[in-house]
Amino acid sequence: MASIPNTVLCRLEDITDGEGKGFEIERDGKVLDIFVVRRGATVLGYHNVCPHVASPLNWANGSFMTLDRKYILCDTHGAEFRIEDGHCISGPCMGDRLTPLKVELRGDEVVLIEL
Repeated sequence: MASIPNTVLCRLEDITDGEGKGFEIERDGKVLDIFVVRRGATVLGYHNVCPHVASPLNWANGSFMTLDRKYILCDTHGAEFRIEDGHCISGPCMGDRLTPLKVELRGDEVVLIEL
């Protein structure tokens, strides 16, 4: 379990290109679920909470992505979110968005800057 700020979450190679990886972060005595999606050498982070029912996005199969890896997918009701900004483009929470995290790539390390 990691805490913040400037926490190394993993190495870039630990996240398959086009996939996401989940993490647990401790903050103020609470555990928060987050995830990072990789697109080439770009990483984007979000809280692992669907804006529709506040459930984890990957509760059923452990994956954060649609089969074609074009969108982030919520397993609960099939909502799809754009990778680049977390905006819901399909499903019951259309128009809502995922809560972003500030993450960056430093060398080959994925670093959480702030929640």
